[in-house]
Amino acid sequence: MSPRVPLGAPDKLTFLLSLVPYLIDHDGISVTDVAAHFGVAPERVRDAVTLIAVSGVPGDTSQYLPGDLFDIEWGQFEADDTIVLTHLVAIEDSPRFSAREAAALIAGLQYLSSLPENADRDAISSLMAKLSRSATAAPSQLAVSARTSGEAISLVQSALRSGVQVRFDYLNARGGQEERYVDPLRVESVDRDWYLRGWCHLRGAVRTFRLDRMSALTVTDRPVTSRTEELVLPDTLFQGSESDLDVVVELAGGALPLLGDYLSGRPVQHLGGDRVRATLRVSHYHALKRLVAGLSGVVIVVEPAAAREIVRAWADAGAARYSEPAASSAPAGPGE
Repeated sequence: MSPRVPLGAPDKLTFLLSLVPYLIDHDGISVTDVAAHFGVAPERVRDAVTLIAVSGVPGDTSQYLPGDLFDIEWGQFEADDTIVLTHLVAIEDSPRFSAREAAALIAGLQYLSSLPENADRDAISSLMAKLSRSATAAPSQLAVSARTSGEAISLVQSALRSGVQVRFDYLNARGGQEERYVDPLRVESVDRDWYLRGWCHLRGAVRTFRLDRMSALTVTDRPVTSRTEELVLPDTLFQGSESDLDVVVELAGGALPLLGDYLSGRPVQHLGGDRVRATLRVSHYHALKRLVAGLSGVVIVVEPAAAREIVRAWADAGAARYSEPAASSAPAGPGE
């Protein structure tokens, strides 16, 4: 806003709404500095402060009392042209994020800013700063680690725009590596994970790949061969096939939505209380390991025995890494 250009009604309102929080963050600031920040004449700032000081909501007596108004130190305002706040009306009583809530929101914004399409956005940085200042206490310092998916997303998007295939080595759930050439169709996210949906030339069908299981991802010069206009991607991210295996699990009925696309569509068996048994369809039993780990204490694999054994062995191997070190063989000291 230029001091030479008259302000319209919307601009005047925006200025007034912006002025109070700015003064709260910069108590004891000079009129000249405020004017320079907003790009208005000093007279405009003085008029606005005077207007705000006589604005408020009357109390129970239907009269404007000192405690109902925004107020400043008028002596310093008139003598030194400095704005020092003495009363903020109900502004200080407005709902504010707790330190924990602000930290959670800041972590989410850090994650968004790490994505290629949101990188280095000034708006995100400004919002994180405002959340830090407006919380009831200083939020915990969090750092969201950069994920390699960001670079993979950029490469896949480049291939989509160019209409060419991508090539990568894929780590399947059994721990094996397979070379894949894929016509990319769509990149989607579920929780923290990103997935590529595309026509796999190895399988001759549409497949879904986790980006963090890809390595040596490159954009090739091979044009896509699948007729994308004839491929109808289903609404669900994960699709079953005739070769899928059935697994029976037990869990609380209220947790069924957590299984998402894994549910086979078969009727759920009610066991009494809130416990149910449901049938899942997985490409192989090793796919259960990550699912059960993500729902620890919620899902119990019932059958078949091979599925239970794979999950049990995987859990035992993980628990063994946290085993207590062997007790010291040194003799106990006096009084022990």
